[in-house]
Amino acid sequence: MLIAAAHGTLSIKLDISAQTGLRPIEIHGDKGLQVKNVHPDQTTITARITKGCNPRPPLPITAELMARIQTYITKSNLKPEDILFTGHQRSYGIHYRRFRNRLAKKLNDSSIQSIRLYDLRHFYCTKQLHRIQNAETVRILMGHKKLNTTQKYLHLLNFNNGEWECLGATTKEEAKKLIEADFTYITTTPDGTMLFKKAK
Repeated sequence: MLIAAAHGTLSIKLDISAQTGLRPIEIHGDKGLQVKNVHPDQTTITARITKGCNPRPPLPITAELMARIQTYITKSNLKPEDILFTGHQRSYGIHYRRFRNRLAKKLNDSSIQSIRLYDLRHFYCTKQLHRIQNAETVRILMGHKKLNTTQKYLHLLNFNNGEWECLGATTKEEAKKLIEADFTYITTTPDGTMLFKKAK
């Protein structure tokens, strides 16, 4: 709801936060994303290495978000070495809180004011733990130095007791749609069918 109600660059930044789990400082400001960290061909974003965070693999985002980022880059006439979202590193948080508080007032819902910007990172971590069900893999995605940092999120989950939804894909387009729907690739059968699974 927050992302849908936001406009302009704030909407893009919030969507990146939710889809990649990057810290606000890794998205906005001098230590934030550069244009070259966005990979349209792979539909991924690669986080820059920041203090207190291990290197991470490229993080997938939706084709829709990638298209919005590319439009923003083109309109802003940005070059590969340019910072994607310039300004003081704290301005992302300030802008978000002002928008969040206005939305809470508009909807007469004070609970919205309890949603912190950093909660989007927590949301991402919890979602990946539920999807992958492997804390070490999620630790790498999050860039946590210690496994117990990732494991703190486990208490928020009710694991699925081994129940999975399994689907097959025979084309690249079908496989891409399954990955965008949070399915995980498992194997390819001898007849060329790609098998995917997702926790129920």
